[in-house]
Amino acid sequence: MAHVASSVGWLGAVAAFLVLAVTGYTTTDEWTMRAAYTVMEIIGWTALVPFSALTLLTGVLQAIGTPWGLIKHYWVLIKLLITIAATTVLLLYMETLIVLADAVTQSTPGGTVPDLLPNFSPVLHSAAALIVLLVALGLSIYKPRGLTGIGATGFRSARQRR
Repeated sequence: MAHVASSVGWLGAVAAFLVLAVTGYTTTDEWTMRAAYTVMEIIGWTALVPFSALTLLTGVLQAIGTPWGLIKHYWVLIKLLITIAATTVLLLYMETLIVLADAVTQSTPGGTVPDLLPNFSPVLHSAAALIVLLVALGLSIYKPRGLTGIGATGFRSARQRR
């Protein structure tokens, strides 16, 4: 239950982030743009990062504690790799969100908007994240067949295989 809740929370937070990213990129209203980029950083630290970490942690614990195993089935292994990659990209991308939020909070209201704003990067990254997380969701629902080499042979030692 914790894994499903954190995964769905992560997906929902990414969807909300995408709405803010599109708003910040397309609005002509300075205050709306400032609000969007400020809130994107807040959502990043308070929802995206915690949900991604919790999804990774609960997914690993669940896989280890069930017959699915962590690396026995391709779909579980692919989900693990997707989650690790998405979490890593998110953590690296948080620096960009800090820069964007600082740019809108440090520039003079009614003055010149910094050259880096509006920025398409949050739209691109959040749209890609949404697609990646939907792929992971699809793997969870459909559980395609197929065992990895370890899943097919088991964890037998060389002595046990003889």
